[in-house]
Amino acid sequence: MVFLDITATVEGRKTFAELVEEIARVIRIPFTVGGGISSEQDVEKLLKAGADKISINSSAVRNPDLIGELATAFGSQCVVLAVDAGTHADSESIKVFVDGGRTPTNRNPLQWALEAQDRGAGEILLTSMDHDGTKQGFAVELTRSFTDSLSIPVIASGGGGSAEHFVDIFSKGHADAALAASIFHFGEVRIPDLKKDLADSGIPVRTVE
Repeated sequence: MVFLDITATVEGRKTFAELVEEIARVIRIPFTVGGGISSEQDVEKLLKAGADKISINSSAVRNPDLIGELATAFGSQCVVLAVDAGTHADSESIKVFVDGGRTPTNRNPLQWALEAQDRGAGEILLTSMDHDGTKQGFAVELTRSFTDSLSIPVIASGGGGSAEHFVDIFSKGHADAALAASIFHFGEVRIPDLKKDLADSGIPVRTVE
């Protein structure tokens, strides 16, 4: 489960530790939390509240040393770098976005992910801004460029709308995991059904007893 407070950075506030604690108390699956995290103190507070991992984006782009600092303090397995990648109106090339997808940068997404890996990030959460919310499928080629270049796990995000899309991102995009939100929230795709479809397609799926 991934909980991302995507407006925390823009609004200049921290992720609600109390809400994290409430969620952690009732779930039995790995729990990643992101939004407004910019220091070791922020991470320590969220881990104590029950998070297993933290996700950073804007703060890492603005201060890349933060990745290594957090990896040293809490271990690489705790540090997930979120990469929001998309095209900008003024350019056809794909760039890294910050501030919850609001602000484009000049960073190349794959080069940034490779740098983050070298700095100690343990996972990459790759969101295709151009696919996010479309429910027309994940960014298979973009994801594959990451998974084939990196040695750390890559979570694909943005565009999932059907079981077939998940099969594609695993089989063709070589993703280690795939993230979706609204299709699960509103019951458009049921997680047990999705797991069955993935298993039937020969993709290993962890079941929860």
